[in-house]
Amino acid sequence: MKFQSSINTLQTLSSLDWIVFSLILIFVFLAVYLGNKFRNRKINPILDYIVMGRTLTLPMFIATLSSSFYGGIFGVNEITFNYGIFGFITQGVFWYIAYAVFAIFIVKKISAYKTITLPELTTGLFGNKAGKITALFSFMYVMPISYVLSLGIFINLIFGIGLVYSMLAGVVVVCLYSAGTGFRAVVFSDLVQASVMFSSIIIAAIFCIKTFNGFDILFTNLPKTHFDPTGGNTILHTLTWGFIAMVVLIDPSFYQRCFATKDAKTARRGVFISIALWIVFDICANLGALYARAVIPDANASTAFFTLALQILPVGLKGFFIAGILATIFSTLDSFLFISSNTLIYDMIRVRSKNFVKISFFSMFAIGLLCVGLTVLFNHSFKAIWMTMGSYYSACILIPVLLVYIKPNFIGDRIFTASALSAAFIMTLWNFTKVNLLIPGLDSFYVGLATSILVIGISKVVLFKNETI
Repeated sequence: MKFQSSINTLQTLSSLDWIVFSLILIFVFLAVYLGNKFRNRKINPILDYIVMGRTLTLPMFIATLSSSFYGGIFGVNEITFNYGIFGFITQGVFWYIAYAVFAIFIVKKISAYKTITLPELTTGLFGNKAGKITALFSFMYVMPISYVLSLGIFINLIFGIGLVYSMLAGVVVVCLYSAGTGFRAVVFSDLVQASVMFSSIIIAAIFCIKTFNGFDILFTNLPKTHFDPTGGNTILHTLTWGFIAMVVLIDPSFYQRCFATKDAKTARRGVFISIALWIVFDICANLGALYARAVIPDANASTAFFTLALQILPVGLKGFFIAGILATIFSTLDSFLFISSNTLIYDMIRVRSKNFVKISFFSMFAIGLLCVGLTVLFNHSFKAIWMTMGSYYSACILIPVLLVYIKPNFIGDRIFTASALSAAFIMTLWNFTKVNLLIPGLDSFYVGLATSILVIGISKVVLFKNETI
């Protein structure tokens, strides 16, 4: 059976496919409308806007959590296509462990604080400087650069528009349907998008298995390194992704969803159920990428599974599949645009006025446009985006924040600030100068993490030895 490495998507889709696709989009937009309509106007508008008045139920929590971290599906496919099960290990297993750690050890601790954002929490725990530093690094981390890229790729695949113009169009669409609506609308839309994204990926994986009569073709056609957990990379590089996954422990969007739940029990149960759903989704998505590599090895790595699926799925299900891919991207992009906007105006600028929602609307547009520009800076590479942003945020902020859970009152505002800024400075030197020649091949993450720990130790012993929270 011969498969094309690239296809004309518009010519592939039938009228029925477009009807299915359009109906799902209508349901998503209707969910956003209902979410906005049912805002609780009797409580603090900012509290309702950012964390839904802390009324997030278990089904809602599962829907928004499980669907809000897969907008980079083309990136996951790219890594698996190129490196095999390395993709499942680094973009799946490491993250499941981190989420479980968060659920077991941290959820109950943060539920005791009546804050609505992570920077607000660190301000209360450490001081004003620590809050501002956390806000800055959080903003850099949650900017949805990779998800803007994903949506651009999707629009490019469907309509053949240039990638930059596709990204700009995608930003406009997402901002128009979600800006100013609040977290409640995000959650309502996630209820629809989660069901579509999970079922579409599962169906596509089943058709792959059926079409190719099982898994033998994978073992026959794929390189041996594709079954190596390191994917042919060094163990140290592989472990870097594991440390980056620990960013979950300080992920602003994750904290926001936990702050929005009714209680710690709801958040903890929701995390474990979401992990189970993620495992299913990741297995199916990675299988699709592996089948694509096995039968169309010359296809574009990020879109190969998409291309293959549209060649094996029957009429009607093709429309459902592309709707599932779009739902996967939408559910993440609108969430991260929302949280990045909140981080900017609530935590960095610290707006508390009645114009908060209006300012949020315009800030989402501005952030979206910034992300389009940054995709060019990263040469449209998912791996580069995730590695860079994840490394900086995790290396600079992880240790200071975790210390407050492990040993309360151990460090204060100045040590937190010194640790984070020193780590960022040294990482930048390592990335952009010849200093990295001292230890060739060492990821800057390890340099930043070591700097953070070292500065905390020196500061505690010598400089600010009497400082506590």
